[in-house]
Amino acid sequence: MAGRRSVAAALDTRAAIVRCAADIASVEGMEGVTIGRLAAELEMSKSGVIGHFGTKEQLQLATLEYAADRFRVRVWDPVSHRRPGLDRLLAICESWTRHEDDPGFPGGCFIAAVTFEWDGRTGPVHDALAATTKLWRRVLRREIETAVAAGELAADTDPGQVVFALEALAVGVNPARQLHGDDLAPAWALRAMHAVLGVPAPSST
Repeated sequence: MAGRRSVAAALDTRAAIVRCAADIASVEGMEGVTIGRLAAELEMSKSGVIGHFGTKEQLQLATLEYAADRFRVRVWDPVSHRRPGLDRLLAICESWTRHEDDPGFPGGCFIAAVTFEWDGRTGPVHDALAATTKLWRRVLRREIETAVAAGELAADTDPGQVVFALEALAVGVNPARQLHGDDLAPAWALRAMHAVLGVPAPSST
């Protein structure tokens, strides 16, 4: 039993480190996450922090994985049961903008923040971020193509262009809120997403 408790405690500690790193990174970027900063925030030794990951890069990768999982839980999971095609696509737009409005990180949307930080870099963190966002793009494209095939969207709809537009609108919410205090940005983004898809705007916005 003692062994099980020690493993569980180690996992809890690792999770706490990653959560703290994600909170810091959402405000200061991934490069703002230092072992010393985490040790001070969590009242741990530096060796105790890095011992759970081995390197700072592995910590960054674990932080990105944590944030991506939270995005999935908050954006995809609540709508995964919806009918494929336009119904689920519109539900995704709603849950996505709701997440952008309240992403659960002090600095706003983690994925948006680190995308601007890492898009021009190279290395494992850049590659992992690209893979994560590419997977989400594929999800969106699949729903768009399903909607086109079902006649729910125009036959000449360009799925790639629609994916680009939806992503740009969602990512734009974070700086609009953080820099300019546009509290209506999530609602504006949702209305614009409906416009991109050629469907009536939601009545609640």
